[in-house]
Amino acid sequence: MLLDELTWPDLDDPADPPRTVLVPVGSTEQHGPHLPLGTDTLVATAVAGALHDADPGLLLAPAIPYGAAGEHEGFPGTVSIGTEALHTLLVEYGRSACRWASRLVLLNGHGGNVAALSSAVRLLRHEGRDAGWLPCVTAVPGVPADAHAGRYETSLLLHLRPDLVRADRAVAGETRPLTEVIDALRAGGTAAVSPNGVLGDPAGASADEGRALLAAVTAAAATAIRGWDPDPATGRLRVPR
Repeated sequence: MLLDELTWPDLDDPADPPRTVLVPVGSTEQHGPHLPLGTDTLVATAVAGALHDADPGLLLAPAIPYGAAGEHEGFPGTVSIGTEALHTLLVEYGRSACRWASRLVLLNGHGGNVAALSSAVRLLRHEGRDAGWLPCVTAVPGVPADAHAGRYETSLLLHLRPDLVRADRAVAGETRPLTEVIDALRAGGTAAVSPNGVLGDPAGASADEGRALLAAVTAAAATAIRGWDPDPATGRLRVPR
């Protein structure tokens, strides 16, 4: 069920089972010269949509398209609300939604949102609200999980929205491991280490690979939601071994 297409009486039947709400949390930020600014939101929405298709009893809410993306503000188009504002937004969202929903699942498409997600979910859980969050990334053999706008995200977008991928502009950016450039990245943002905004290399990306990635991420997320084991320190749902 899509939350924004329902009416309040649709959610007011005491005979209905408890409601779990899925909320994609994305970002509006540069993704190199070849991927759209809404990449993270598109990916999070696609994962949430796939989970909903597999279990229509889940409530799919509209995406939150802004996040903590200050590291990308050296490029036009990026809109960051910062960690503190995102934390507040997620806490107030959870407090309100959990008045009628039994569980809240935040599906995260942007790594810069993790601090806000972790702190917000910890607080919500401390207040007695059953919340958890999940990343929209998982390890797949043969696909580099590069940091930003590399092969991983390019493959996903070639599958999800090939019309938005500027393949003729897809070139490598900074390809050193993130651990080697993190200090410079923190000091000067992505532009300080990668003039084109890419942290990785999109070479080898394909729609078929993107389809496999989406399936793997969705399967891991579904397993984590069924197992429902939020990490006490981070609020992230753990995938049962």
